[in-house]
Amino acid sequence: MFSDDTIPVYAISVAAQLSGLHPQTLRQYDKLGLVSPQRTNGRNRLYSARDIARLQEVADLSAAGVSLEGIRRVLDLQAEVERLRDELEGYVAEKRSTALVLWNPSRRRGA
Repeated sequence: MFSDDTIPVYAISVAAQLSGLHPQTLRQYDKLGLVSPQRTNGRNRLYSARDIARLQEVADLSAAGVSLEGIRRVLDLQAEVERLRDELEGYVAEKRSTALVLWNPSRRRGA
């Protein structure tokens, strides 16, 4: 179900320390949909290593002067590029062939 970096294990206080952000900032990013941590039954947020990396990416973009809406657009575009890359890799793998092709140099087109 989860890969190692997607296992939600960090409480908001730990995620804040690991990302270098204030817990309220994490709540704001969650509210804006920039990061979507898992929720426990008590509605407590649990962050994965992937979430921490995304928080750091959001913080870096914010520090570079990108607005929150700009950050959302950048993250959406990155996700789209990744989706298209996966789709292309699947297409290329599908088109690979193990068929043997013989080439005869004495046989020319139109001859």
